[in-house]
Amino acid sequence: MRILITNDDGVNSSGIIATKDAVEGLGDISVVAPATQQSGIGHALTLFEPIRVTATNLNDGSEAYAVSGTPTDAVIIGIFELLDKKPDLVISGINIGENLGKSELTTSGTIGAAMEAAVNGIPSLSVSIQVNQGDIKFHDGHVDLDFSKAMKITRKVAQNILEKGLPKGVDLVNLNIPSNVDCDDEVAITKLGHRMYNVHIQKRLDPRGRPYYWLDGDPVEDDVPGTDVHTLKIENKATLTPISLDCTADLKLMDSWIN
Repeated sequence: MRILITNDDGVNSSGIIATKDAVEGLGDISVVAPATQQSGIGHALTLFEPIRVTATNLNDGSEAYAVSGTPTDAVIIGIFELLDKKPDLVISGINIGENLGKSELTTSGTIGAAMEAAVNGIPSLSVSIQVNQGDIKFHDGHVDLDFSKAMKITRKVAQNILEKGLPKGVDLVNLNIPSNVDCDDEVAITKLGHRMYNVHIQKRLDPRGRPYYWLDGDPVEDDVPGTDVHTLKIENKATLTPISLDCTADLKLMDSWIN
């Protein structure tokens, strides 16, 4: 078995080492990840500048490849250039900070990388750990987190995928794990919740008087049982959400609308 590991926190993230250690022994592991922090970049591709790949070492001394582009770029480079055959599983993570709900399905670079693998017919898993410190979500490098529970659950899900494949109609799965290491090992199957953001735009002036902007926001979350948002945050359980790439709505809904 061949496993490709990537992320959107950058190749120096503690989460990528935790992922590698979690699946040790399940197959031949290759790590190909963005050279720098890429959170929030979604499923973006680099099309107007060259992509550079550098052989490097993770903080534990193991070999990896740093890619100058996005998480999606890293997956493409890994699959079609660096590996001699397609991997049997792509894991994106462990991301520092949960990726929940409908909004982060399209904005998360962690999920975007897993989607790219799924587009190419490879079973994929995006995995994130909940954090309670907002300042470490976008850190580029080592973070002091206890990954023990996240590693255990990640291995369990990855082993299931390698042994059974994904169910028919499921292209990838999104795993979110509580920050509380005392939570049980149960993994709840959930649907996407409603988690959007109240947008904050900060306008500032540079030293020459020209305006520039910072985008930020506070999450607005639902509290509906059975969703990933509710299950992780209220029930303190790991969530696994099956995702299909086919986002087509029911075509019958359009009949009376267009005519």
